[in-house]
Amino acid sequence: MKSNSSNHYITRLSNKNFTFIILLLVISSCGILKAQGVQYITTANGSDKFTAKNIKINAVSKTDTGIATIQFNANKRFQKMEGFGYALTGGSAALIDQLSATKKKAILQEVFGNGPANLGVSYIRLSMGASDLDANVFSYCDVPKGETDSLLKHFNLSEDTLHLIPILKKALAIRPSLKIMASPWSPPVWMKSNGLSMGGHLLKKYYASYANYFVKYIQAMRKQGIAITSVTMQNEPEHGGNNPSLLMDAIEQKDFLKNYLGPQFKKANIKTEIVLFDHNADHPNYPISILNDSLAKSYAAATAFHLYLGNESALSKVHDAHPDKKIYFTEQWTGAKGDFGGDLMWHLEHIVMGTINNWSSLVLEWNLAANAKLEPHTPGGCTECRGAFTIQGDSVSRNVSYYIIGQASKYIPVGAQRVATTSSANSIKSTGFILPNGKKVILVLNTSAAQKVNLVIGDKEMNFDMPAASASTLVW
Repeated sequence: MKSNSSNHYITRLSNKNFTFIILLLVISSCGILKAQGVQYITTANGSDKFTAKNIKINAVSKTDTGIATIQFNANKRFQKMEGFGYALTGGSAALIDQLSATKKKAILQEVFGNGPANLGVSYIRLSMGASDLDANVFSYCDVPKGETDSLLKHFNLSEDTLHLIPILKKALAIRPSLKIMASPWSPPVWMKSNGLSMGGHLLKKYYASYANYFVKYIQAMRKQGIAITSVTMQNEPEHGGNNPSLLMDAIEQKDFLKNYLGPQFKKANIKTEIVLFDHNADHPNYPISILNDSLAKSYAAATAFHLYLGNESALSKVHDAHPDKKIYFTEQWTGAKGDFGGDLMWHLEHIVMGTINNWSSLVLEWNLAANAKLEPHTPGGCTECRGAFTIQGDSVSRNVSYYIIGQASKYIPVGAQRVATTSSANSIKSTGFILPNGKKVILVLNTSAAQKVNLVIGDKEMNFDMPAASASTLVW
């Protein structure tokens, strides 16, 4: 009886498997299981925000010349991406840190996590000492007026230990691979020609002390368990009207790099990247003039840009002059007077896609969080800078910068390599990638009315709809 029962069971199981196989064949022949990509849509009118839509992948047919066509060339490759993210200002950290434990955990997971509901931020920028989006001005070696401290005996991170370092540690627990850039807005005022937090130049007699200031900062952060991936030598060195700020022309920066900071990093065995310029794209000759000096160049890893002036094509000028050095984009703010749709479209076209298509391997926006009054900021700091988040008490809301970075960071991981894409329509902008896992991604922007787009990848194609004034990220 046992034997007959077993045979009967096997027969039933075989019949079920046979039926399932036949069902699969029928479904496949109907086209239900054809290969698919996913389109994530955000519109300027806000009706869609990362809305997912499945797109069929078909064999290339006769191209409809009446619709825009994008060619995706996976064989022509360029730079690998190092990350997307924001400035984590001291003010941002303080606002996040005052949230309830549940809200704090949730927002940090949302920013730094890898899940489908997370932004996947992989790179952040800190200020060394205060930026203008801190509540007050400070450095790591403040002494009473009239005193100096060239040996940096009073160096300490006390201000950063209040909020910034605790938030950084929580972020690193979520994303241990998080990369961190640090940028000074001003050295201690006793090192400066005017003795003030705003403007002035670094006194030549303190070049060595200031280089040691960088070394001590990196070492002190390391003791906190925080590795600094890169430093810029000065935020916006051609703008002395911020509070705090410092003027540092190209000749001064070259001297500081090749005779002080570079050698001190080498002596202390510090591997942190040194990044040039960190200012607007209207002056590419600033970093080029430094890189033309072979000794200075030997200490530099990259050039950083902002885009408050100039055009993103300037990034390619620096790359073309020195293709062995990287290009970063490190700051652009969205303001209180902007509108969601206008900011979304402009930033995606110029800050995200424009800089990447001109060799940037990093895209950072300014900044992560502010309150409803666009605070905190120093006296003389930015009064109109809107964060990716507005945090008021325990209430958290998301602003346009959240969606600008998210349209890329959620789908384009570290290590994604840019590939060539070309569009037949001026209204359709694109930038494409091969991911480390072999998948492909393209970011597409439609600056005109709603239209159909045909994406051609070798012998395959995807036909998809682009709403008017919208962005789509396609993954397949």
